Formats: sequence, structure tokens, C-alpha cells
Amino acid sequence: MDDGSRRSQRQQPGEPGSRPGSGRGGRRRRYVVPASRPARGVGAKARARTTGTAVRPAGDRDGAAVNRGLRVAAAYAWRLLLLGVAVYAVFTILGRLQLVGVALFLALVVTSVLRPLADLLARRLPRAAAVALSVVGSLIAVLGLLGLVGGLIAGESTRLGQEFSGGIGRIQRWLEGSPFHVSHSLLSDLQGKVSTFVSQHRSELISSVLSGAGRLVEVLTAAALALFCSFFFMHSGDKYWYWFQDLLPESAQDTWGRAGRAAWRTFAGYTRGIIIVAASNAVLVGIALFALRVPLALPLMLLEFFAAFIPLIGSPIALAVATVVALAARGPVIAIVVLALIVIVGQIEGHVLHPLVLGWAVRLHPVVVALSVITGTILAGVVGAVVSVPMVSVAWSVLSELRIPRTRPETNHPGRSPD
Repeated sequence: MDDGSRRSQRQQPGEPGSRPGSGRGGRRRRYVVPASRPARGVGAKARARTTGTAVRPAGDRDGAAVNRGLRVAAAYAWRLLLLGVAVYAVFTILGRLQLVGVALFLALVVTSVLRPLADLLARRLPRAAAVALSVVGSLIAVLGLLGLVGGLIAGESTRLGQEFSGGIGRIQRWLEGSPFHVSHSLLSDLQGKVSTFVSQHRSELISSVLSGAGRLVEVLTAAALALFCSFFFMHSGDKYWYWFQDLLPESAQDTWGRAGRAAWRTFAGYTRGIIIVAASNAVLVGIALFALRVPLALPLMLLEFFAAFIPLIGSPIALAVATVVALAARGPVIAIVVLALIVIVGQIEGHVLHPLVLGWAVRLHPVVVALSVITGTILAGVVGAVVSVPMVSVAWSVLSELRIPRTRPETNHPGRSPD
């Protein structure tokens, strides 16, 4: 017996050249582990393909295979359901804290408008004095303008009452003539129904006025809170932001910094731009009303200024009120001319002012703007109509900024303002 045959006889199981699981006499040993399951990995599937046996996934053992598209749709459905519940909860909380939310929004508006003036004054004055001078000076200017409008209305109330009463008679004669030919009895019945409605619902109207007075108190409270917050935002708002960034994980600071700068840049640009657009519309409307000798031109001009903060629908509503005043005071011809201002001002605002002033800050399609205004009006009334477009603009700018890849994180400088 040579050396090779001796080595083959001495070869033990588990050594190279021997068959796994074989013992003496060439019999294979089978080891069974209790509670074990057959393997269903890649090897099992390969052996199944070789032998022609199909191995079904664990979810399909009952034979009812679910389409992949249905599984994906179900996965998206429950995630969207959870997202909807979260959004509903957020809106419910904000609805209960509407006064605080409105105050913070006004504080951000005041900060974005007066921050450049405060920075300019801070070159010669201490920072606190510059901020206080900006806030107090702007408040005095606004209150003076409102006082001027109120005094003008009070001084002309008697003459305006006479003009409106005569204007209603002119409107009635105009409707009775060509081309409408409305019967005098129909107009008389309409006036009687209006008088009866007012007399029957006088208590409800008085309660509405009282509730409006309570709402006025809330508005004044929100305005005071907004001025208080805006002072600190203009004084050291950048320090607050960097303090918030330091609370975040280091990996998320750059992302939040980019998002915050994009949001503030868009919000400040939109606020300053919409003020410029509103002032331009008010000046155009005021010049036209003064030229047509329409009464209450200055109050209507101020109404146009505030109405322009609601995109698409604010200016037409204000000009519709001016048309009614012109119809009652100056007759149908002047009213038609004022009505034509709706088209003229709308064209100037949509094709000249918005592209030049707001084009760099707000890049939203008119359909998106219209849907945002309507949705905000349904959810929160006038407040929702005012804040909907800037909120959507800020969200879109943040999303666009975060989609841009950055190769290296940006370093925050505590001395630099995010504006």
C-alpha cells in the first residue's frame, strides 16, 4: 500500500477532500435543529427554479397575490392619511391661537419693512435708539394718516349724506328710464322690504356692531403685541435665529440655515414689493377720483391701498365700492368711468408692477395665486386671504433652495444678519 492510499484512509470528515456530513462507511449524517425553518434565500429559489418548483413569498402563502401597484397605493394612502391628520391638528391649534399668529405675522411684516431704516439710523445712533425711532416714527405717521381720513369724513358727513340721498333718487330715476325701464312700484316695494328687514333685525344688527367692537379690541391687542415683538426682531432677530440653529444637530444646521435665509429673503421681498404695488395702485386711483371729483377720494384711496394686499381680488373690490360712491354722488357716467378703472388698474398691476417689483421674490403661477387666496379665505377669512400668498411663496422658495445641491456647508457668522 503506497503513501497516497494511506493518506486517503487517514482522511477525516471536515478536511479538504472529504464530503461534508459523511462519516465512517460513507454514510451522511443529518443534523436537525429543533424549531428550524427551511431556507428561502437565493439558494432555495435557485434550487426551486432548477427543479421546477415555485417558491412563493411569505405574504402570498394563501394564494392571493396582491398587485404591486395596489401595495404601493396602500402604502402611500396610509402615509397621506397620517399627514392629513397632522396638518389638521396644526390648523386646529393655529385656529385657537389665531391672535398670536396674526401678531407674529404683523411683527414680521413690520420688521421686513422697517429693518432697512433701522439699519440706516444705526450708523449714527445706538441700535436700540435707532429701532425705537423707526417704530415710533412710523406709528405716528400711520396714526396721523388715519386721523386725517377720519377728520375728513367727519367734516363732510352732512354734505355727503345729502349727496347720497340725492344720488339714490338719481339712481332710481335712472333705473326707471331707458334702457332698464324698471317700474316705480317695484323699486318702492324694494325700499319697503329693506326698511322692514332693518326694523325687524335691529337687535341682531346691534349685537353684530357690539361683536365688531369686541373684535376691535382683539385687533388692538394683536397690534400692540406685534409692535412689541417687532422691536426685538429688529434689534436682535439674527441672534435669535443663530441661537435656534445652535440647538439643532450639527448635520442639520446648514440645511436649516439655507432654508431660513431663503424664507426670510422671499418674505421680506414680497412684503416690500406688495407695499410698493399697493401704494402705486392707491396713487393712480386717488388721482383719477380727484380728477373726476368723486367724494371721499382720500378714504377710497386708503381703502385701495389696504385692499391691494389681497392679490387678484382686493383692488376690484375696493374699486367696486368707489363705483357705488361715484354712482350715488356723480351719476352713472362717472360711475362707468370709475368702473373702467378696475380694468386699467388690473392691467397695470398684473403686467407692469408685479413683474417689475415682485418678479424676483415671488415666482408663482397666477392659478396658484388664485387657488391660494381662495383656500386661505375659506380657511381663515380675510386673514387667510392676506397671508396665503406669502406663505405659499415662502414654502416654494424653501423647497427650491433645498433642491439645489451644496458641496460644502456654509459657516454661520454671528455678526452677519440673515436679511
